[in-house]
Amino acid sequence: MAPFAFSWWQIVRLGLVQTALGSVVVLMTSTINRVMVVELALPAIVPGGLVALHYAVQILRPRWGYGSDVHGRRTPWIVGGMAALALGGFGAAVATALAETHQTAGLALAVLSFLTVGMGAGAAGTSLLVLLATGVEDRRRGAAATVVWVMMIAGFAITAPLAGHFLDPFSGARLVAVSGTVSAIAFCVAALAVRGVEPVVAARDTRDATTKKPFRAVLAQVWAEPASRRFTVFIFVAMLAYSAQELILEPFAGHVFAMTPGGTTKLAGLQHGGVLAGMLLVAGLTMGIGGPVLGSLKVWTTLGCVGSAAALLAIAGGGLVGPDFPLRAAVFALGLANGVFAVAAIGSMMGLAGAGGEAERGTRMGVWGAAQGVAFGAGGFLGTVAVDAARLVLPPVQAYAGVFAAEAALFLVGAALALRVAHTPAARRAPRSDHAPFAPSLSTR
Repeated sequence: MAPFAFSWWQIVRLGLVQTALGSVVVLMTSTINRVMVVELALPAIVPGGLVALHYAVQILRPRWGYGSDVHGRRTPWIVGGMAALALGGFGAAVATALAETHQTAGLALAVLSFLTVGMGAGAAGTSLLVLLATGVEDRRRGAAATVVWVMMIAGFAITAPLAGHFLDPFSGARLVAVSGTVSAIAFCVAALAVRGVEPVVAARDTRDATTKKPFRAVLAQVWAEPASRRFTVFIFVAMLAYSAQELILEPFAGHVFAMTPGGTTKLAGLQHGGVLAGMLLVAGLTMGIGGPVLGSLKVWTTLGCVGSAAALLAIAGGGLVGPDFPLRAAVFALGLANGVFAVAAIGSMMGLAGAGGEAERGTRMGVWGAAQGVAFGAGGFLGTVAVDAARLVLPPVQAYAGVFAAEAALFLVGAALALRVAHTPAARRAPRSDHAPFAPSLSTR
């Protein structure tokens, strides 16, 4: 049992934070990216580098998690992180508009803004997951992970078309107005969503030995835990494989299967539909419908990795088969397996966060968040580089097949690592401080 248990309404409220976070980030990665390349005629590497900065700063997540451990409450870190995120999002729009007339000043402000976005997203996202890990019961973790993930996607889906509607006819001033409005609404929604959700008693129960240890000592302690270290490596490897195919799947369909831009966009939509189906599947079965085996997040994490590997190998072979290959079915299967893996891994992350000591929950979650952020940023870049390099010596079909096969191998390594990750039974954990009597008992998932 968790030290306090969130109701479904409270879980949905916390999911609204992810919706707000996604609404700001989507303007950075899509709208502002497009404006810089098309309207401002900047090289694509400029917004690409700025987005990379947003991912690179995720390496600071352990520090944000440690800060919330020391403070004892997660809510101020969520609200503060969202404030930084909103300010950075608005600053990025101002920077883009400024770059029309003063390019150097605009790009300098853009660098600062994207760094602020990365820090804000890291602080808010890490503390939100820690709060969910503390207050969500074991059997609800898969479903809770699905709720917050889907609500983040909802932030993308709602904001992008609405912002696009109000951006026409385009001008720098209109971009600043739209971005400012989105940022302000997102911050208010997040602040209201978390208000009163976290019990005050949680602060007293999380501030024990951590307050007496410096950050480096706590970080070294977390890294010394075998389960934490293995899970960090698993997250990095699996997310590297997960993100590496995102930027090359549509070009693959265009080059090898001669699909039109509209056709590849529909293919991406089919993949995202598969992701949602996989998440809902895990959410339902881990709520008790699937029994002790099919209700295990560990089982679904492993199956998701293996299924992703199998789908990638099928897609790699499909290019060699030719036009008769059922590409749509294989891409849907990839999305399904990706969704299974992603939501089960997040649920497992919640379960493992308190293993080894409640006082280091935030630091532990921060280490995993850093591994995820860095791997996600690196995966997209390395996937495209690998394809370009392979195409220098191989025909497109074989080049893409080789990269997809390499990604499948990474997923299989991830599956092997997932099997080695297990919760420490409560009875065998190190004794906790008398100041933290509400430690959750985590079952092996």
